[in-house]
Amino acid sequence: MSDLFWLSKAGMNELAHLHFADADASYGDARYAVFGVPYDGTTSFRPGARFGPRAIREASFNFESYEPSTGIDLYEVPFTDLGDLAVSKVPEDLVDQVADVAGEIAGDRKVPVMLGGEHTATIGAVRAVQPDVYVVCDAHLDLRDELDGTPYSHGCVTRRVLDTTDDVVIIGARSGDREQFEVAEERTRLYTADAVRERGIAGVLGEVLAHIGDKKVYLSIDADAIDCCLTPGLGTPEPFGMTPLDVREVVRTLAPHAVGFDYVEVAPFDSGQTAAVAAQMVREFIARHWVAER
Repeated sequence: MSDLFWLSKAGMNELAHLHFADADASYGDARYAVFGVPYDGTTSFRPGARFGPRAIREASFNFESYEPSTGIDLYEVPFTDLGDLAVSKVPEDLVDQVADVAGEIAGDRKVPVMLGGEHTATIGAVRAVQPDVYVVCDAHLDLRDELDGTPYSHGCVTRRVLDTTDDVVIIGARSGDREQFEVAEERTRLYTADAVRERGIAGVLGEVLAHIGDKKVYLSIDADAIDCCLTPGLGTPEPFGMTPLDVREVVRTLAPHAVGFDYVEVAPFDSGQTAAVAAQMVREFIARHWVAER
C-alpha cells in the first residue's frame, strides 16, 4: 500500500494506538482495509465530521470482539486499519485521493471500508470500486448538481455517483428540494423514511434484494439517515428518520453483496452515541461479509 496520501510520520504515531477494533492484520494478509477520511471542507451547516474517523475508532474499543449474531470473533477476521488520509482541502482533489486509495485496495482484492468524514469522499470510493448498484442510507437526496460553487459538495454525492453508476437505491431520505425529488423519482429507486416506517425495513429490503440479484453493491451509510433525536452527532441533522435497528438490518442484509462500504458524516459533538452506532455498524459489516464468504 502506497503511503503517498497518508498522515505524516508524527500524525501516524499519534494514531498508532487507534487501529479500529484493534485491527492487527498486515495489509498483505487482510481481507478488509479500513481507512479514515477526516474531511468536512464543504459542510454547509455544522462542521465537525473531520473528527468522525477518530471518534469511531475510539468507540470501537467499547465492544467485545465476539459477534454473537454471527458466532465469530473479530480477532479471527483478517482486517487492517491503514490510518487516515492527509486530505486535500479542495473537494475535487479529495475525491481523487479517495479514488486512488480505494482503487488500490480493491485492486489488491480487498474490501475498502471507509470512515468519514463528510459524504463527499464516497464519490471517489464509488468511482474506484465501480459497483453495479449503489445503495445509500441518507436523510438527504444529495442530488444537487452543484452546491456552494462546487459539484463535489456533500449535497451532490448521489448526483455524482449517477455520473458513473446508473443503478442507485436511496433508503431513508426525507430532505431535498423539488428538483431533487423529481430526479430521484426518474433516476433512482427511492424509499423515503416514511416508506420505511409504513412498509417496514424488511419489506423494503426484500424489494432491494430482488432488484440486486447477484450484482456487486457499494453500500454507503450517512449517519444522518438515523433520526437526529437518536444519534445527534451530525452536521446536517434531520428528525423523523430511520432507527439504528433499521440501518443495522440494511448492513446485515446487504453486506454479503458489497464490494465496498463506508459510514460517514459522524460529527462527534454529542455524548458518543453517534460514533458508537457507527463503530458497531462497521463491525457488523465486516462480520457479515466475512461469514458470507466462508
